[in-house]
Amino acid sequence: MGVVVEREEWALSPFAYPLLSAAALAAVLLLPYLSPRTAPHATGPSSPFDVGAAPFLRFRRAFLVLFSLASVVEGIHSVFGEDEFVRCGLGREQTTARLASTTAAALFPGAISGVISDKIGPRRACILYWVLQLAVGVVKSFSALHCSWINNFILAFASSVFSFCFETWLVLEHEKQDQKQDLLFDTFWLMTFFESVSLVGSQEITNVLVSDDDSRFLLPYAFAATLSVVGILYIRNASSTCQHASAIGSYQKSFLAHVLRDKRVLILVLAQASIHFAVSAFWFLWAPTIVADGRYAQLSVIYPCFLASRMLGSAGFPWFYGAIAPFRNEDSLTIAYVGAGLALSIAAYDYQEIAPLVIVFCIFHACVGFILPSLARLRTMYLPNELRGGMMSFSMSLANSATFVFLIQGSAHHRRVANSTILSLASYGLLGAGGCVHMLRRWRKHTRLNARSL
Repeated sequence: MGVVVEREEWALSPFAYPLLSAAALAAVLLLPYLSPRTAPHATGPSSPFDVGAAPFLRFRRAFLVLFSLASVVEGIHSVFGEDEFVRCGLGREQTTARLASTTAAALFPGAISGVISDKIGPRRACILYWVLQLAVGVVKSFSALHCSWINNFILAFASSVFSFCFETWLVLEHEKQDQKQDLLFDTFWLMTFFESVSLVGSQEITNVLVSDDDSRFLLPYAFAATLSVVGILYIRNASSTCQHASAIGSYQKSFLAHVLRDKRVLILVLAQASIHFAVSAFWFLWAPTIVADGRYAQLSVIYPCFLASRMLGSAGFPWFYGAIAPFRNEDSLTIAYVGAGLALSIAAYDYQEIAPLVIVFCIFHACVGFILPSLARLRTMYLPNELRGGMMSFSMSLANSATFVFLIQGSAHHRRVANSTILSLASYGLLGAGGCVHMLRRWRKHTRLNARSL
């Protein structure tokens, strides 16, 4: 007589995602009325969407729309997750090997992509990003080429370019039009906010296009290719921004002097690498951690809550910087790093109930949403704009190298590193980065402020 094993499914509260989204939206809408940065002599509340000179305001609105489309494309290519590899007939061992080989192959192109962006200009780097996404979208639209290894390689390279090309373009356009720093810092957190919204939207778009019909599985990739064409056409028709090409030797000297020999910038490199590695480790391990020991939950319902938490963290950024903010930016950033590190340390235990895991993962994403625009602000204060792409790709190459090592060591052929160990190391990296940012705050007391800082 067979034994029937009952499986209990954990259900997320239906109010979780609406409450998190409402809190994030309230933080944005109430900012003009309650923010300590509102000028006392202002005639009325100023929305972060409507401040600035007319030319820069038009550019920023178009830029945020274009960046949101790029985030939608990024989300479409990642929304299926491990299920995409399963549809290609790859097992766990083959999936890990595919991811490891793709990460290794993209290490060198990704490391120099920032330097190339600094040499050719961020506008052309954005065109390169859209061309890469167009190539992947077209190839994936054909079932015979859908599982090709080259798709994963191009996507990894495109993600590296995406991480800095739009930010660099924004900063140079801001510098060209000589706008206030507050406008740039507001755009940083708006980028993180709209990226999270777009990732949620990409999930909804994919669900609508697929609609539980396997024969329509390739439609989202065709839609991503269409958006890529729109992005290419817009940037080609947009007016050219600053051109800052310099000789190779001059760039090398500048990079050596302002990045590798400046301890403040090196701290930002390590801080950026730690948060990138932690986010990568999370996306590889969050699903196995939640469903460990035979537990069952609807992961597609939990995923949007993480993105809503990230929206909330980014919307909280403008409340914590400025002359009369409760904390200095470095202090707030240190707290966010410590909070993210402690959240991952709790999740690193071998066994936790699903509810505490979802809560700590939401806390982690809220901290990430605050950390990303804070790091962009500090880069603007301490790093020359013409070196931004190279510095960011350098920090990402460090994180990708660590990711590659753990993918190899955690594969089926080795099994030397447990998932909990990887999360623990990511937690230690975040806590260490928080300590480094605190050191940056102490050094700033004894040195003259950068001419561009507030």
